[in-house]
Amino acid sequence: MAVHSNATEDGSAITIRVSGRFDFSVHQDFKAAYEQLPGKGAKYTIDLGDTEYLDSSALGMLLILRDYAGGDAADLLVTNCRDEVKNVLTIANFQQLMEIQ
Repeated sequence: MAVHSNATEDGSAITIRVSGRFDFSVHQDFKAAYEQLPGKGAKYTIDLGDTEYLDSSALGMLLILRDYAGGDAADLLVTNCRDEVKNVLTIANFQQLMEIQ
C-alpha cells in the first residue's frame, strides 16, 4: 500500500504518508487513512517526502481531507515536498488552503 497513517494516542495529530504516485489509484487508501483513525478535527500532517508524482485527483483528495478536517478551520500541513510536487501545489494555490513546507 502506498498510503500509511498513524495517530497520536489521544488522536490530536494524524500523519499520512503517501509513497510513489499520488493519484486516483490510492483514493480508497487515502480516505481510509484518516477515516479509520480517531481524531476528526485533529492536526493533519501529509508527508509527501516519498511522493514522486501527484495529479488533479490528488489535489481533490487533499480538498476532501480539508473538508473532513473542518474546512476553513482545518489544521493541515503538507511536508517534505519534492520540488515538482511543491510546484503543482503552488500553481493550484494550495498554500492559500493549507500550510506547505
